[in-house]
Amino acid sequence: MDFQVVVLAGGTSKALVPLVSKEVPKALLPVANRPVISYVLDLLEQNNLNDIIVVVGGDDAAVKVGGWISSAYVDRLRVEVVAVPEDKGTAGTLRAISRRLTASDILVVSGDLVSDVPPGAVAAAHRRHDAVVTAMLCSTPVSGPTESVSAGGKDKAKKPARCNIIGLDVTKQFLLHIASGTEVNKDIRVQKSILRAVGQMDIRTDLMDAHLYAFKRCVLQEVLDKDLDQKEKFQSLKKDVLPYLVRTQLRSAVVANSRAQEENGNYKMPTQQSQVMLSQLMANASTPSFHELFAFGPNGSARVPKRTHKCCVYIVPKDKYCARLNSIQAYSDINRDIIGEANHLSGCSFSPQNNFIHPSAELGSKSTVGPHCMLGEGSQMGDKCSVKRSVIGRHCRIGSNVKIANSVVMNHVTIADGCSIQGSVVCSTVQLQERVVLKDCQVGAGFVVTAGSEYKGESLAKKEKNISI
Repeated sequence: MDFQVVVLAGGTSKALVPLVSKEVPKALLPVANRPVISYVLDLLEQNNLNDIIVVVGGDDAAVKVGGWISSAYVDRLRVEVVAVPEDKGTAGTLRAISRRLTASDILVVSGDLVSDVPPGAVAAAHRRHDAVVTAMLCSTPVSGPTESVSAGGKDKAKKPARCNIIGLDVTKQFLLHIASGTEVNKDIRVQKSILRAVGQMDIRTDLMDAHLYAFKRCVLQEVLDKDLDQKEKFQSLKKDVLPYLVRTQLRSAVVANSRAQEENGNYKMPTQQSQVMLSQLMANASTPSFHELFAFGPNGSARVPKRTHKCCVYIVPKDKYCARLNSIQAYSDINRDIIGEANHLSGCSFSPQNNFIHPSAELGSKSTVGPHCMLGEGSQMGDKCSVKRSVIGRHCRIGSNVKIANSVVMNHVTIADGCSIQGSVVCSTVQLQERVVLKDCQVGAGFVVTAGSEYKGESLAKKEKNISI
């Protein structure tokens, strides 16, 4: 496809604390006992996209991620791992590596994407429409937009409900409006100029940006270098770059008609008079592709607007899996899916009982591992244990009379006799002493939970020591 591929692997995401740490960056967070970034790399490999730039936030994280990729994909992929400062944002990260981008089209993929959608489908739509950007959209999880969802922990204040507002043309191929994380009770404004162009807009709240984009390189680099009103440059692809491209896609043909202006090369947002409330939108007669419509003058004479460009979408089919690991709730959901309905992504052969027990794992007398479970390499379980809808990592030591349900237990965890774990995430090298009870908790790496403790909805983690020189 002669696309250049960039994987944005992140660093130590604050939204995933205490699951991630300096020792375990986000890209190496295990999902069904394999690093989350492996799902994207395998998908790219399956689609013959073998030359990849992986961008990691922070030097230490880049060394860890690069080391793992080198050992896991030797002689399989050609991967260049690049470190950038953390908290650059997705747009800032691409700006930092802009000189490395040389192909005519760039495929940008989030390293936390878990999907079986072939990137070639997005690339084909991008080329077919000669778009400046094509964004992949997937269904919003049942738990809601994952950016605003947390699992466990005690919320200090109840946050207002939010949703994504996405406007599509009648063919569901062109992106007309996008507003991410919008408060449900707030009014949304849509440019009249866009409505005049399309005649009808399909407003969707059941879709979300999957963070897989195809960009025309020259336009992407131009926008990344753009300095709006002498303020800071764009930092986020989702919140800055994509909305900017969407609202300026008919700049010369339509926006001029609504008296939006460009001053000193900078885009000026239309006034409230040139916008319309979402609640007032009425379905008008459908039109041809509005980009084709505005390629002609008022009398039907052919003309090509100087600045008109196309923003397209690829909507994930219902029979495909697509999710992003960008919250603790999403982490639990994706693990559940990969050992359940999406176990074809796990890379393991599930048994007729719909579970996977590694041949080297050992089960004690009267212990059971139910359907939709995974028991990792070298793990040992004592007598009379029960595991339901859970992932158990590698080389764990589990005592007797232990109950684990709807949970993820990572690698090298020690669980003593009589413990009960429900709806929780237990990170690597954790020690649970006798009779510990956890419900809807997250336990950070290396933490020791003392005997007889009971926790509900808590986040437990070791305090990081500040080393002064």
